[in-house]
Amino acid sequence: MKKIVFFDIDGTLLDSDKQMQQSTKQALKHLKENGVFVAIATGRAPFMFDRLCKELDIDSFVSFNGQYVVFENDIIFKNELPTAEIERLVNYSKERGHPLVFLDEKEMKSTELDNHFIEESIGSLRFPYPEKDIEFYKKKEVYQALVFMEENEDAAYESEFPNFRFVRWHQFSTDVLPAGGSKAEGIKLMIKRLGIEMKNVYAFGDGLNDIEMLKTVGTGIAMGNALDEVKLAADVTTTSANNNGIWDGLKSVGLI
Repeated sequence: MKKIVFFDIDGTLLDSDKQMQQSTKQALKHLKENGVFVAIATGRAPFMFDRLCKELDIDSFVSFNGQYVVFENDIIFKNELPTAEIERLVNYSKERGHPLVFLDEKEMKSTELDNHFIEESIGSLRFPYPEKDIEFYKKKEVYQALVFMEENEDAAYESEFPNFRFVRWHQFSTDVLPAGGSKAEGIKLMIKRLGIEMKNVYAFGDGLNDIEMLKTVGTGIAMGNALDEVKLAADVTTTSANNNGIWDGLKSVGLI
């Protein structure tokens, strides 16, 4: 019976210091030895975790919260944000003094230099401040944008842009996805390719963008450091990413 486990990255595979615990590496090694397929499901862009994939020998992933799906190094789905809607977002956010960052699979560019919110948010991922290119979205396929603003301003954007979905991932930043986009939708595409039933699909996560994924898969596992609403969406809660959470979670569901 084929099984697959999807792993979020930040706060899941990586701890609060953006490091991977030795127990996590051992757990994934045991998973593979047991014949379980291993994949990543993240809000990050592919260029942000390519080294991690090489380190763990993983070649299948759901990135951009479901907008760019790769199975065994082949792109099986991509869904860019419509340029006309990005244009509207650019104008709307500019009026409110909210900078943006645009991402494709290889790089990211910002609309503003030296912004504290961008520096704090992108810095939390251990990435340098992106170069400025206001017209990046006109030249490349943008799979995700980031809006940098306070939490109390999310609702205005949600009302103004029904074709987008806004998912907060940082105190100062919100992901912008196509409406209906989620890790869960990307997972459905991959398991169809693999011929695995949803009841044999497992997923680990900790953030708001993991809720649909944990609800959709056969067994959703929330990290001990997950938000309360994420834990409510899961079937199991393991220990934290700083305290052998992946190892303990896989043991608790009998996969290692």
